[in-house]
Amino acid sequence: MSTSATQDRSTIKKIPILTIMILGAFFALFNQTTMTVALPTLMDAFNILPSTGQWLTTGYMLVNGVLIPVTGFLMKRFSTRQLFLASMFIFLTGTIVSAVAPNFSVLLTGRLIQAASTGIIMPLLMNVVLSLFPPERRGTAMGTIGLAIIFAPAVGPTIAGYLLDVYPWQVLFYGMIPFVVVIIISAFIFLKNVSETTASKMDFISLVLSTIGFGGLLYGFSEAGHAGWSNIEVIVSLVVGFVTLVLFTWRQLGSSDPFLDLRAFKYNMFSLTTIINCTITVVMYADMILLPLYLQNARGFTALESGVLMLPGALLMGLLSPVVGKLFDRFGVKWLAIIGIIIVIATTYSFTNLTDSISYTVLILMYAGRRLGMALFLMPLQTAGLNQLPSSLNAHGTAISNTTRQVAGAIGTSLLVTIMTSRTATHLGDLMASGASGTKEYLKMEASIQGINDAYFAMLAFAVVSLILSFFIKRVEQASEESLQGQKPLGQR
Repeated sequence: MSTSATQDRSTIKKIPILTIMILGAFFALFNQTTMTVALPTLMDAFNILPSTGQWLTTGYMLVNGVLIPVTGFLMKRFSTRQLFLASMFIFLTGTIVSAVAPNFSVLLTGRLIQAASTGIIMPLLMNVVLSLFPPERRGTAMGTIGLAIIFAPAVGPTIAGYLLDVYPWQVLFYGMIPFVVVIIISAFIFLKNVSETTASKMDFISLVLSTIGFGGLLYGFSEAGHAGWSNIEVIVSLVVGFVTLVLFTWRQLGSSDPFLDLRAFKYNMFSLTTIINCTITVVMYADMILLPLYLQNARGFTALESGVLMLPGALLMGLLSPVVGKLFDRFGVKWLAIIGIIIVIATTYSFTNLTDSISYTVLILMYAGRRLGMALFLMPLQTAGLNQLPSSLNAHGTAISNTTRQVAGAIGTSLLVTIMTSRTATHLGDLMASGASGTKEYLKMEASIQGINDAYFAMLAFAVVSLILSFFIKRVEQASEESLQGQKPLGQR
C-alpha cells in the first residue's frame, strides 16, 4: 500500500529545500573531479603506479554507476529526508576516511564510500524537482540545479590545482568536512519530505543482477581504454555484464513491482532524449580526458594552469544554466538542442587542429565555446524526457537517465583513450619512418598531439548523430497515470 510521506505541497517552502540539496550535490560532484588533477601528487605520496592510482577515479565511477539503478527502489521505499541525510552522512564518513588515510588502500576505501553518496544524491535531487514543480516550470528549476550539476565538476580541477600547489593533498578532504557538517545540520532543520513512499520489498535477485550487469559493463569499458579490447579481462567483463543485463531486463519486464521500471522507455520522447543524452555524453568526455592530456603532457602547462584555462567556460556554463531553463519553459527543447549541438560540432572541429603553438587565450575561447553549446541542451534534454513520464515513474526515470549517462561516459572514455593511443603510435611510426627532424621526445609530443586531434575528430560522428536525432524532438504533454494501465509487465499478461 502507498503511504504519503509528504505534506501539502502548496505549503512547502521550496527554496530552503532546493538550496540544501543543491549544496549537497555541489560538494559531491566537486569531489568527483578533483582526483583528475590530484592523481600525480597522490602517486608520488604513496609511491604507486598510474595503473593503481587510476582506481581512485575508476572505482568511484563503478560504485557510482552501480548504485544509481538502485535509487529507483530507494526513492520509492524511503523519504526525501531519510535518503538525503543518509547520503550526506555517507559522504562525510568517506571524506573523513580519505583525509586521515595513512596509505593508498585506506584512501581508496574513503573514495568508494564517497561514491556511494553521489550515486544516491543526484537522482534524488532530480526527483525532488519533478515532485515540487509542474512540467511547465521544471525547466527553470532544473536550470537552477544545473549550477551544481554543471558548475561543480567544472571548477573542481581549478580549485584542486590551486590547493595542491600550496597545501598538502589532505586539504582536499579536510576542507570539505565543515561544509558537509553545515549541510547536514541545515537538512535536519529545514528539509521536508516531498515525495511518496511505498512499502516495496527489496528484490535481491534484481539487485545482484543490476550490480553485476552495470558493474561489468562499466569496468570492461573503463579497462578497455588502457588494457586494450583484446584483453581477456575486458572481454569477460563486457560479456558477463551484457548477459547479466539481459537477464536483469527480462526480470524487470516480468515483475509486478520492478526494481527499475523499464516501462519508461515506452514513452517516445523519454526514449529519444535518453539516446541523445548518451551520444552527446560521449562527446562531452573529450574535454575531460583529452584536453588535460594535451595541456599538461604535450604543452607542459601545470595542473593549476590547466584548471584556470577551463574556468571561464565553466563559469559561462553555470551562469547560463538558469537562463536556459527559462528558455526551455517558454520554447521547449528542440531548437535549444539543435543550436547547442551545432555550436558543439563547430567548436569540436576546432580541436581537431591542435598544435604545439596555439596560444593560451585561443584555447580558453575554444573551450568556452564548447561549454556555451553544452549549456543550451544538457539540462533541457534530460528535463524534456522526464516531463513526459507520469508521476509514478519519476523515480525510475531519473535513475534510468543517470544510469545510461554513466554507461555512456564509460564508453566515451574507453573509445577516446583507445583512439588516441592507437593513432599516437601510428603517427609516431610515420614520423620516425619519414625521417622528421627533432629529438625523440619532440616526435613523441608531436605524435601525441596528432593522436588527440584524431580522437576529437572521431567524436564529431557522435555529435552529428545527436544533431540528426534532435530534429525528431517534439513537445509533448505529461502522460497520465491511466496510460500505464494498459502497460502491464509481461509477467501479468
